[in-house]
Parts: sequence; structure tokens; C-alpha cells
Amino acid sequence: MCNNAGKTPDAALLAELRERAKWVRRETLRLHKLAPETRVASSLSDVELFVALYYGGLLKMNPANPRDEARDRVIVSKGHGGISLYPILADLGFFGKEQLDSIGTSGSILGGIPDEIPGFETINGSLGHGLGVGCGMALALKRRGSAASVVVLMGDGELFEGSVWEAVMFAGFHRLDNLLLLVDRNKKSMLGHTREIIDLDPLDAKFRAFGWEARAADGHDAGTVYGALSGLLPARGGKPKVFVADTVKGKGAPSLEADPLCHIRNLTPEQVDGLIEEHK
Repeated sequence: MCNNAGKTPDAALLAELRERAKWVRRETLRLHKLAPETRVASSLSDVELFVALYYGGLLKMNPANPRDEARDRVIVSKGHGGISLYPILADLGFFGKEQLDSIGTSGSILGGIPDEIPGFETINGSLGHGLGVGCGMALALKRRGSAASVVVLMGDGELFEGSVWEAVMFAGFHRLDNLLLLVDRNKKSMLGHTREIIDLDPLDAKFRAFGWEARAADGHDAGTVYGALSGLLPARGGKPKVFVADTVKGKGAPSLEADPLCHIRNLTPEQVDGLIEEHK
């Protein structure tokens, strides 16, 4: 088990995180309506993770100076699920809110899959590479004596890639305790249920076997997510850390939640309008 006890959010913070999550989910749906090429199901399962990180005061970041050397580094390895980060970054001032309405258009900084925009370090093209990049950053930061942390968000389908487990072994061996991995454990990949492709369970035990501290909990309960992450950032303790978030792919869109192939499904404009109304 992870040894770092997290904080329980007070009533005001908990209410804010819940409202932020509802708003981000609505905005993610709206962006999907504007740019149907976006992977909406993958972007709905990680909402509470992004909300806790960026609105919970857990990251050291400065929108006015997004390349501050003292910043925490965030890597979105599951790039197809990064659309829910757009409204957060705009709201916090990393770029203008007017950019949201240009998503997917020629000349926009916001693509159907995120590209290089302020507020995170990188989106890692081929799946399974984000953790390796994060390991390199974490090792470099440790050797420079930096207090910054590296946070990597990864989908559970990426865990089928061998490069991920090379990085897991590397992080454990080098005791990269400034590295935090968030696994969006929505239990579906592009081809269907992960259990029918390669069963990953018991996932947290696998990480512990490689020298990681591991915690698993509900990834859609704002208080639980904040509590877990507040105990993992910026705590050290000599081991890399992983939070396995139990999530639902397509969370908040019943037709997607029930579809094992929801990764590649789109919602119609009428469906989006109905869901946005439901989430008010």
C-alpha cells in the first residue's frame, strides 16, 4: 500500500471540484460537437483526474510563465483523451478562451488530438511512450536537485505496450520518487474490453512488484481523487508512485458507457445537446 496519507478536501473545495468536473464534462461534450473527430469517450473518463490536478492546487504551475524551470511537468500519454484538458487550460489562462471555439479548424492551436500547447509538456504520439519520457524528465530533475515533480497520465490500454513495462522497471530501479503515474483504468481499449485482450489485474500489485508505491480508488469521486493525489504530490519516500483510477469510459454519456467500442464512436449533435442539458 501507499504510505502517504492524503488530505481530505474541506467542504468548499470539494464543492468546487465537483462543479468544475460537471463544467469540464459539459465543455468536453461541446468541443466534441464542434470537432467530431475528437475521441470523446476517452476524454470523458479522465475529467476528475485533470480537475483535481489543475484546480486542486496540487501542481506547481504559472500560466503567465508556462516554461518556468520550477514547474511540475505534466505528460498526457493518452493524447486521444486530452480534449477535456482544453477548457481547463483556457480557464486558467494558459491560452485565450476564444481558442476553444476554433478547435479542429485550420490554424487553430487546438487539434482533434492535442499538440504542443501551454499547460503540459507533451502528447506522446504512439501510445506507451509517455512514461518513458516522464522517466527521463524525472531522472534529469533529480540529478539537477530540482523539487519539481513529473506527472504522467496514461490509459490502461497503453499498458499492453512493452515500452511501458521497461519504463516501470527503470523508474523502480532508479527510485524516481518525483514521478507520479495516473492510470485511467476505464477497462476499455480501442478494440474492446481490456480483460478480453490482456487481463491486467491485479494491476496495483504488478506495480508494487517493480518497486512502486501504488494506490487504487474511484476515479470519478472528486474527494477521493483529490485525497489520493494530495498524498502523492509532492511526497517522495524513495519510490515512484502510481494512482490507478477506477473510471468509466464515456462517463456521463450512457450510450458510450454501454458500448465496448466506444473509443471510436461519435455522438450526434442532438445527443450532445441532450447530454449537456442533463449535466447542468
